[in-house]
Amino acid sequence: MSATGRRQRRGAGLALLAVPVVFLAIFFVWPVGTIFATGFAPDGDLELGVVGRVIGDPAVRSVAWFTLWQAAASTALTLLVGLPGAYALARMEFRGRSLLQAGVTIPFVLPTVVVGSAFLALLGPRSPINTALTTVLGDAAPTLDLRRTVVAILVAHVFFNYAVVVRTVGGLWSLLDPRLEDAARVLGASRWRAFREVSLPLLRPAIASAAAIVFLFTFTSFGVVLILGGPGRATIEVEIHRATTQLLDLPLASALAVLQLIAVLASLLVYGRLQRRAPTQPLVGATTTRRPPRSAGERWFLRGNLVVVAALLASPLLVLVERSLTTADGYGLANWRALLTDDRATVLAVPAGEAVRNSLLFGLSATLIALVVGGLAATAATSRDGRLSRIVDRGLMVPLGTSAVTIGFGFLIALDRPPLDLRGSPLLVPIAQALIATPFVVRTLLPVLRSIDERLRDAAAVLGASPRRIWREVDLPIVGRAALVAAGFSFAIAVGEFGATVFVARANLPTMPVAIFRLLGRPGVANFGQAMAMSTLLMVVTASAILAIDRLRVGQVGRF
Repeated sequence: MSATGRRQRRGAGLALLAVPVVFLAIFFVWPVGTIFATGFAPDGDLELGVVGRVIGDPAVRSVAWFTLWQAAASTALTLLVGLPGAYALARMEFRGRSLLQAGVTIPFVLPTVVVGSAFLALLGPRSPINTALTTVLGDAAPTLDLRRTVVAILVAHVFFNYAVVVRTVGGLWSLLDPRLEDAARVLGASRWRAFREVSLPLLRPAIASAAAIVFLFTFTSFGVVLILGGPGRATIEVEIHRATTQLLDLPLASALAVLQLIAVLASLLVYGRLQRRAPTQPLVGATTTRRPPRSAGERWFLRGNLVVVAALLASPLLVLVERSLTTADGYGLANWRALLTDDRATVLAVPAGEAVRNSLLFGLSATLIALVVGGLAATAATSRDGRLSRIVDRGLMVPLGTSAVTIGFGFLIALDRPPLDLRGSPLLVPIAQALIATPFVVRTLLPVLRSIDERLRDAAAVLGASPRRIWREVDLPIVGRAALVAAGFSFAIAVGEFGATVFVARANLPTMPVAIFRLLGRPGVANFGQAMAMSTLLMVVTASAILAIDRLRVGQVGRF
């Protein structure tokens, strides 16, 4: 390509960046910067001792300690449960394997309020566990109520993050040559020793990477802890929400947000280093490493993992559906009909059905914003300017590592003043959701755009096509299907987003997650039943989006 063509391409790349840069500057850098300013200068003057006083508060230290140890315990339990499942799906061929592999991903993309609702139903006094105990032991049976306990939080976190271990570790495991372990077995090594000395060193980067992801997600856990935690069990995320909405202590919330942001960025740096490590052995095709279980031990191992999947992943969702059909008079559709009833005398102040409509409208709006911003950014990142590409690739990932609560809190304190006073505007909801979804759009589109042969673009440029026409007639037809996958991810994320939305949603425009949280916060069988029905509906919407993604995906595009 000529020097003029290269300048045109670079100029076009910079022009494409204008929208993403302005979007991030207004809706990420400014809110987060305002949090720092509020935390370090609550009275307008810089006070570095504010954070020190917050750290010195025994109550804050207790919250930080709980956040840390529950995240570490959740990570260890998830690895313990997930690694056998990763092996089964990576190395064993059995009927229904593909369906099961897609199914284990659904809990990971479920909104946190749905997961919290499911475990409230599963671990409460009317759970199937207590029903079974009553059937066996009669009236003498003890009533187990694990709501508002650490056990409930840990089990819910394992449910939520099981797919991270299975997909991250299992993805690499399925590509490792099994002949390496076979050779060790021939030389006299036991199965355990062959795994420990041959496969484990090759899997260690993937295991560490999965552990870092799970730790990050559980460290910033909000919806699950807010619903299942109860008094005295709050993560930093929950404490930020409490300091903002109950205590009205913005300096405290800002200082906590700063501390959490530092911890999250440190975790992302560790994760980035782990991601750059790769196994030194050559990889093979996944289909060549899988085989049906041969021995009785392998068959029992597979059955055990299927039982774990059924008990851990399927039972909470099935109980959620069952509770949505439970009424004071037995089973029926009363809870579902209540979602469509135009009754404003509820805890939502609007008909529950309006929350469904709001979620769909906000989700579609957020998807459109994320596709525009993420698509422009991904296109700019394919520029031959290596520095520009790295800036886009890394810069747009920062919002992904920032907690949704921090983003929502930043919106609350930054976007209520000139020159951009959006206080109370319904636009804040899809903007916040789009900010969280945009990195997923970039990650989905970027590999496809980078795979396009540059000679196609060069040939079009030589024939006189402008950069806009090159995009329309060369890039777009190739990237179109990946864009649909990105849209599916964005919609699923937006519809189920809770952490940021709970800060910025107006009282008369609740989304489904916000409505579920409000319904769960009020006593009464009717409120609980409606929460279960709406949680079931939200589960169906997000699961449908993920299943559609699997059908639209080509190869590894959008693969989690």
